[in-house]
Amino acid sequence: MSRRHAQEGTHRLGQASGPSLRNWQKPTAPDVKQMKADAWVDMGWGRLLFGHTFQSNQHLVDELCGESKGKRDVALYLRDPHVVLSMAPHRLFMDPSHTYRILAHNYRPSSRLPRGFTIRRIRTRKDAEAVNRIYATWHMVTCNPDFMLDKNASRLRTYLIAESEDTGQVIGTVTGVDHVEAFNDPEKGASLWCLAVDPQSQVPGVGEWMVRHLVEHFFTRDRGYVDLSVMHNNSQAIALYEKLGFKRVPVFCVKHKNPINEPLFTPPKPEKELNPYATIIIDEARRRGVTVEVLDADAAYFRMHLGGRTVTCRESLTDLTTAIAMSRCDDKRVTQRLLGKAGLKVPANQPAGEREQNHAFLNQCERLVVKPARGEQGAGISVDISTPEEVDKAVDLARSVCEDVLLEQFVEGEDLRVIVIDNEVIAAAVRKPPVITGTGQHTILQLIDKYNRRRAAATGGESKVPLDNETKRCVKLAGHEMDDVLPLGESIRVRKTANLHTGGTIHDVTDQLHPDLARASLAAAEALEIPVVGLDLMVPDVAGSAYHLIEANERPGLANHEPQPTAEKFLDFLFPQTVPH
Repeated sequence: MSRRHAQEGTHRLGQASGPSLRNWQKPTAPDVKQMKADAWVDMGWGRLLFGHTFQSNQHLVDELCGESKGKRDVALYLRDPHVVLSMAPHRLFMDPSHTYRILAHNYRPSSRLPRGFTIRRIRTRKDAEAVNRIYATWHMVTCNPDFMLDKNASRLRTYLIAESEDTGQVIGTVTGVDHVEAFNDPEKGASLWCLAVDPQSQVPGVGEWMVRHLVEHFFTRDRGYVDLSVMHNNSQAIALYEKLGFKRVPVFCVKHKNPINEPLFTPPKPEKELNPYATIIIDEARRRGVTVEVLDADAAYFRMHLGGRTVTCRESLTDLTTAIAMSRCDDKRVTQRLLGKAGLKVPANQPAGEREQNHAFLNQCERLVVKPARGEQGAGISVDISTPEEVDKAVDLARSVCEDVLLEQFVEGEDLRVIVIDNEVIAAAVRKPPVITGTGQHTILQLIDKYNRRRAAATGGESKVPLDNETKRCVKLAGHEMDDVLPLGESIRVRKTANLHTGGTIHDVTDQLHPDLARASLAAAEALEIPVVGLDLMVPDVAGSAYHLIEANERPGLANHEPQPTAEKFLDFLFPQTVPH
């Protein structure tokens, strides 16, 4: 399901074999008498207005135009959408989604069982807060946890979550609405809303099984159909729904024009699309009335103006970062020397030299990281090197990126990225290497391909595992070859590094960060004299005080740390006069 689909959650009634839909297109007198009049359901993030129950189009228009601030109302099952639009064309618009429906007698359960996670109802406030975390990641309006936990509405609204068997974390959520409870639907329908999967989840099939579980829940209740809708260009989600047996139906819904919905009813932006790291900043700037001029879309250069102030950026790198500060981050050898002199903990390291020198350093450290002295996005890095032969190959690989190579003692722990903006820790996230889990049917190469499709969809194409020698080495270390069929349930790391651009995932830990780690990050930014920086640390535990500082990135990806307000704090720093009061 697309970000916009999850965000808007529109699901509408269609027509196919099965229920006649007479109550939607041409209700009979008994239907009108049976249905609750002017029916709507509060979803926490907005209301569902069941258009076919309204006594007049004018009343429906008035309700839509009375939408509460910060909410997203949806009017669905309209008999006369064209008439409703004509009554307030300046305030309403047609949602550009396709509607899909599945009938109970057409649904075919799967003979397989979900692996790696369980699906259940939300039970606790912690569950509801985890749902809100996933909502925020996808830019969806969050709900009051007490609203989601309201037992008096549990038959009307069904909240399901997927829970990882390995970590216990909530990795998916879906909401269902029972139309019989909502407006005494004579055709006994239901609808699916707010399907969202944690984009960092490495478990396959979460979305499919959440849809299946909710559909089967309603069919067990003797409901005749389940509806949903999906953005017209979300081919991946459409393929999933059609695979499960959903059929497209010609039904429409109407929404109110508000700032949240703006991309759906305004012309596309004229400039070429920029990458997610530039886009998150540009969107925040425009929300604040800051003028944005795109200089080079391919390289993500843009200029922002407000009043007499102008700032030129390449993603999060601005002309407020000096060339000296940038050069200190660019050369990893310089970075570690400066941080060490500032009294911060860094791993033992030395420049790569002759083979004998490199082998001697390996003997001293036992395990190494070999990396280009200059480079980014994980290119040319080899992690956990333990033999002289591997050192020689890793040095050659690193030199293909940069002639100068750094040997560094391998440090066990979590790969932690901390974002510092204007002398304040804004976000912290643990980066985890890509992991695939066997199905007993697919080769490792096929599993990596499936993993890459999921990660690319979640990151705008920014994250995927390269099919290079380093990946093959990691697979071999796990005791396999690329063409092996990975046994059911077996998980392996296919990359030692946790960089987003080589398939790694990012998990927010800002609230868990130990104060000593925050202080070390601030001290590192001060030592480098840089106002915006991403610092890489290896830590045994993010809630503990132990650490080793590894690198500093002068152009950190702010889009990787949602739901933390990285773009907002970035604009606060650049244009303090726009800080909301």
